[in-house]
This record gives sequence, structure tokens and C-alpha cells, in this order.
Amino acid sequence: MNEIFKRVSYRKFLDKEVEEEKINLILKAAMASPSAKNQQAWEFFVVKDKDTLLKLSEATQYAMCVKNAPLAIVICYKSESNAAEFSQIDCAIAAENIMLEAVSLDLGSVMIGVAPIEENMLNVKNVLELDDSLKPFTIIPIGYPETSKEQTDRFDINKVHYI
Repeated sequence: MNEIFKRVSYRKFLDKEVEEEKINLILKAAMASPSAKNQQAWEFFVVKDKDTLLKLSEATQYAMCVKNAPLAIVICYKSESNAAEFSQIDCAIAAENIMLEAVSLDLGSVMIGVAPIEENMLNVKNVLELDDSLKPFTIIPIGYPETSKEQTDRFDINKVHYI
């Protein structure tokens, strides 16, 4: 799985729409991720509306790149589930699957942190007009990258401990 070694964060995208078939593959990859007690407490909001993307770009101090992306996927989790304490972990795993599938489709992405910062979560909730049963976790802008980048090798044997 070479996508792991090709994935980098992209914040600039071409003005080119992402095909529906690619969006569906990305969502399928997200929902294939493991989930505590198989709760699958996630919900995925595919945002293509430019006004909504602009509002999301203002939801956190780190989300400015969202306004110029052709789409963003906002991952939310249900506040009530059979393993609620693991819902954010499940969403993080789904986010990684999204970004890896994006790489395999020649797309770029970046994960914008929303949770656990309550103010950011409230801002995204208000933009998407979510009811109280859903909590925003992350925003992932996706598109065709404006440039290409190489991943930096982060392997450090000093951080590995055998017991």
C-alpha cells in the first residue's frame, strides 16, 4: 500500500470538480474503516456549495484552505452510541482512510482539526445546521492538487522500543 508513503497535506487545489465516482470511492473507503463495537457512529457531509465552503473556512483558524477546495468532507459523530467514548478515534481512522483513498485517486487533501475544541465544533455545527445528536470532528478539503510534493521520511528508529 504505497499510498501511505505518498500521502502529504495539500492546501491548494486546482479549480477542477472532483468526479462523483471518486467521491463515492472515498466515502466507501471511509466506511470500510474499523469502528469500536462496530458502532459506525459517523456521518459524512460532502460539501460542494461555495458559500458553505467559505463559511467552513472561517469556522477554525486552520481552515482557510477550505474556501478554495472543490469539496470538503466533514466527519461528524453521533453523541449517543454503544461505544461513544471511542467515536472520535473511529472518526480519525475514517479520516485517514479518506486521505489514503484520495491519494490513490490522484487527489490531495488535508485534515483540519475541529474536535475537541468546543468553539470550533459549535462553529461547524452552526454552518451545517446540525442537530444536537451530531458532533463535528474534522473537515477534510479534497481536490486536485495545485502542485505535487514528496513525503518526508519520518521514520526514526529511536522512537521504536522493543520489550
